[in-house]
Amino acid sequence: MAKVKVHVFLKPGVLDVQGKAVEGALHGLGWTGASNARVGKLIEFDLADAKDAEAEVKSMCDTLLANTVIESYRIEIA
Repeated sequence: MAKVKVHVFLKPGVLDVQGKAVEGALHGLGWTGASNARVGKLIEFDLADAKDAEAEVKSMCDTLLANTVIESYRIEIA
């Protein structure tokens, strides 16, 4: 059994509307030092077969979990 975490973020240069909204809200609340906010997603799941887990999770990301045209991802397997 493997514990998997996939971190998905927009690629640099892709407009992050949610990130801009978070940054604006932080500034509005007085945290004016916050900048370049980016919003991503974290997907966690258990994988029954840990054999070849990295390749299998990469295939999952490329097929479903991330839009690789505009998003990048990072995989953690424990």
